[in-house]
Formats: sequence, structure tokens, C-alpha cells
Amino acid sequence: MKESELTSENLNLHYLVREPKIASSKNKGIILLHGVGSNEQDLFSLADHLPAEYFIISPRGQFTLGPGRFAWYNVDFSTGKPVIDVEQEASSRAVIREFIAQVKQQYNLKEVYLGGFSQGAIMSYSVGLAHPKDVNGIMAFSGRMLESLQSSVTKNDELHRLRVFIAHGVQDGTLPVHYARQAKAFLQNLEVPLTYHEYNIGHQINGEVLKDLDAWLKLAK
Repeated sequence: MKESELTSENLNLHYLVREPKIASSKNKGIILLHGVGSNEQDLFSLADHLPAEYFIISPRGQFTLGPGRFAWYNVDFSTGKPVIDVEQEASSRAVIREFIAQVKQQYNLKEVYLGGFSQGAIMSYSVGLAHPKDVNGIMAFSGRMLESLQSSVTKNDELHRLRVFIAHGVQDGTLPVHYARQAKAFLQNLEVPLTYHEYNIGHQINGEVLKDLDAWLKLAK
């Protein structure tokens, strides 16, 4: 297979994949979910900055907003606070769970880390915390937790084995840093193993974030 390839391969989402550059004793994968209005190319561009022994898999959101623009659900910011399409979000949650199961089988993955930027981070929280058996860890870049998730997830043994990495810019004007701090407090209360970083950046991922993420991923057993 080519190093990167857009494909469906009977899976439920179109995606890009970079196969490992270094062989590993157990197949490990990173699934990256893009933000609203973006596409599978966006976070896939980070592949070369991530550990070479991982599969890097970047799917496309199921809802089309325009040419090359996709989302996991529609969101309205007109009130000053994000108002989401609840049915679309629930649909994408189910689709992402199915996609995780499909790529595990397709690539014989033993470990999967689910992460995303902005809306992709929101989906990663929702899938990973509600269904911790599906993944080994969550990576949230410039995201937030939905209120419905926080009211439904309670302490359990499965959450204690889940690893979470949070990165957020203190200058983020789209999803302000208080969302990350709220997520941090929630996860600490659940006793979820957490690595938390704030950066002097806006709504973005920079080299410092990637350096810290690389170190966190390399600590995975």
C-alpha cells in the first residue's frame, strides 16, 4: 500500500492512512478527527510528527458543509455559545465507534488512540469517555466536553485505564481555555490518568504541542 491513500475499503468513512514506518511487536493506531469545516487532509498532515511505529488514520466527517468542507455535526455560534445538532452528534458518535471497530479489524490493531482538533476533540471525548473499552487513550486539542457527556459519565474501572492528553491555547478565541480547565477538573474527579498542557497560542496546534504529544505517545506501554 502507498504511504498515504484515500480509501473506503468497505469501511463506513473515507479516510487517509499512513502505515507504520517502523515495525512494532503490536500494531498501534492513532485515529485523528478533524474540526468543523475541515477534512481528512488536515490532521493527516501531522503524520510525520507522530511516532513512526503507529498507523495514522484520519477519517472524513460524515456531514458535508461545502466543497472540501465536512463536519461531525452542525453547530450554531450565533448566540455566542455553541449550539449543536444533537441528532447529528449522536449519529457521528455511532459512526465513529463503528469505524474504530472496522480499522481495528482492517489493520489488526491492538491499541487505538482517538484524538481530534476542536469538534474532533469533542467527538473524541464523547466516544472515549462513554465507551472506554473502544480505545486506549484520548487526545483533545482545543476542544471541550459536551454537557450531556459530563452528566452521564461516572467513575468506573475502565476509565482508570484510559489515558488522556489535553492541549489548549490560552489565547483560544473560538473555544476559550476555560473549556479545557473544566475538562481537566472533570477527568481528575473521575480519576482518569491525565496529561494536561496549556500553551501561549490560539485555536491551533503548534510544534510545542506535537513535541509533548510525541513524548506522551512514546510512554504508551
